[in-house]
Amino acid sequence: MDVQYHEEFVRNPRGVQLFTCGWLPASSSPKALVFLCHGYGMECSDFMKACGIKLATAGYGVFGIDYEGHGKSMGARCYIQKFENLVADCDRFFKSICAMEDYRNKSRFLYGESMGGAAALLLHRKDPTFWDGAVLVAPMCKISEKVKPHPVVVTLLTQVEEIIPKWKIVPTKDVIDSAFKDPVKREKIRKNKLIYQDKPRLKTALELLRTSMDVEDSLSEVRMPFFILHGEADTVTDPEVSRALYERAASTDKTIKLYPGMWHGLTAGEPDENVELVFSDIFSWLDERSRHWKPEERVRPPSEPEKLHQTAPTKITRVASSGGTESPVPAHDQPQRRSSFLCGLGGRPYQQQSRM
Repeated sequence: MDVQYHEEFVRNPRGVQLFTCGWLPASSSPKALVFLCHGYGMECSDFMKACGIKLATAGYGVFGIDYEGHGKSMGARCYIQKFENLVADCDRFFKSICAMEDYRNKSRFLYGESMGGAAALLLHRKDPTFWDGAVLVAPMCKISEKVKPHPVVVTLLTQVEEIIPKWKIVPTKDVIDSAFKDPVKREKIRKNKLIYQDKPRLKTALELLRTSMDVEDSLSEVRMPFFILHGEADTVTDPEVSRALYERAASTDKTIKLYPGMWHGLTAGEPDENVELVFSDIFSWLDERSRHWKPEERVRPPSEPEKLHQTAPTKITRVASSGGTESPVPAHDQPQRRSSFLCGLGGRPYQQQSRM
């Protein structure tokens, strides 16, 4: 299937120019909409290009935005002054797409990788009945106890964050080395100059810490359908964090899949056969929940939980890297690992178009 690619810059209320892009099936109307929330230091046009093309080839309309200070967007590189600003920018742009006449009857899904998983969960919290579901790939939604900073350290850093907010003084391991298994793909990612590869800025690190703790405190408020995918060998975000989301969330339609031997970068850093397995699972989940909505169905009481279809059974599964059957994962069957807590607008019609 041919895919059309679009990109455009929009301006947020703070006057910052933000890069947006999209992939659409060239010969048909999309079956549903998928909105990309990229990870810390990442970007959409190059790093998430393969993801956009795969989803569009499968029939989905895919839209992404580079957060302020990320990728092709303006702003100090990878400086997150307030995570809520990042969420608000995504909310504004994504909803401007959903409001277009051709898309109003489409299902709308969030897709968040790593830090983008936190963004997706906060978008859901901001408007609990708006989104029809979320795909969460190795999401940052809780600080692992193994790496949570001591409260004294946090207090000391907080006292100077307004004095030296942009200083790159937070020590962290090489996330690219830790996240992407395939050496060829890893080096290609490392050569992407749009990806931030320096030390985290002080205020950015504290914002991510506060955001993770905030999301953790509200896991029980998550009600939308979601699908978590996580590599069991992930040392960037602990799979136990994903399990906590799965177990605490109030959603009646929730699924988690753990992939033995896979790392953090499930969709970009694994061998091709593993990437294909992951996307096959994503397509299956989205296909089962994509539908045509009538206008009156989109008006829901704020207190009513999101329901797309008949309540599906919750399930937690473990899948072999090379495919095969699914089997339950006992709660204690998890390897020990070290992780890092750093996981590493009004839209207008798109102007630029190219055919992939």
